[in-house]
Amino acid sequence: MQSLLLNEKSMVFERADPYAVSEYVNQHVGSHCIRLPATSRPQASLNHTKFASLDLCRISYGASVHVTSPALETIYHLQILLRGQCLSKSYGQEHYFAPGELLLINPDDPVDLMYSADCEKFILKLPLPLLDLTCAELRWHKPSEGIRFASNRHKLAELDGFMSLLGLVCQEAETDLVLPRVREHYTQIIASKLLSLLGTNVNRETLDVQSAPFERLAQYIAQNLKQDITVESLAQLSHMNIRSLYALFERHAGTTPMNYIRSKKLERIQASLSDPSQGVRNLTEIALDYGFLHLGRFAEYYKNQFGELPSVTLKRR
Repeated sequence: MQSLLLNEKSMVFERADPYAVSEYVNQHVGSHCIRLPATSRPQASLNHTKFASLDLCRISYGASVHVTSPALETIYHLQILLRGQCLSKSYGQEHYFAPGELLLINPDDPVDLMYSADCEKFILKLPLPLLDLTCAELRWHKPSEGIRFASNRHKLAELDGFMSLLGLVCQEAETDLVLPRVREHYTQIIASKLLSLLGTNVNRETLDVQSAPFERLAQYIAQNLKQDITVESLAQLSHMNIRSLYALFERHAGTTPMNYIRSKKLERIQASLSDPSQGVRNLTEIALDYGFLHLGRFAEYYKNQFGELPSVTLKRR
């Protein structure tokens, strides 16, 4: 199993300072804090590579380590224990994980994990928009509160074909030939597999005919958020008049088409501002990228939707 998941081509640290490794992880994989025994001089190792919108990571700290985080906010973490033991404390419950078991952490889950000195783990980081988009493409009912995995503990042996798929993705990630469309295809398969194999709050019954036009428009909007989407273009795309289009959005989203588009743009901006791995240089650039030409109005819209200014979100990450 271990040989399938990353090799020396993706090596970033070998026999290194654990806190240097932790700082790198904070920047690329997910915000966390670590505590190690004060008397030890452990040597940590880390493999990391990006694969389309995914991050693949293999890590060992060389000593028993306590990892904590209040929440991952905009990402899902899938962790596979390769060696050693792991104690997970979550919502008042404790679970011991053994090699070959999978831990799935939702964006709003607090993280409190104790790893043994001989522990090595593999992390798959999935951005929240990826699962949302996959759900829309499969025409499944996504709950309004967001996608959530019901259980955080799974045995790899029970997830038919998933380990082989993950091995193929790692192999593709470390090849010298980068084919973006192939990587996007694999990424969608990974997301689809997880939504299918693991228990979630998603209703996988195909959306009915009446809701299909709205779902198609929602998918189109999600895929073109940086474009200038007009009411007229949506009406033409859905083969309906403007009045019917407004009625469709009122029925399914409780708002107007343009308010819906603005809200989705702001959600995507908030996800980027919250994720340290996103290359956001400044607020002006990202606001203009999504068509907000008046920066004061952009900040007002953002605060009304999320309760804080975008500068606060960016500073906190």
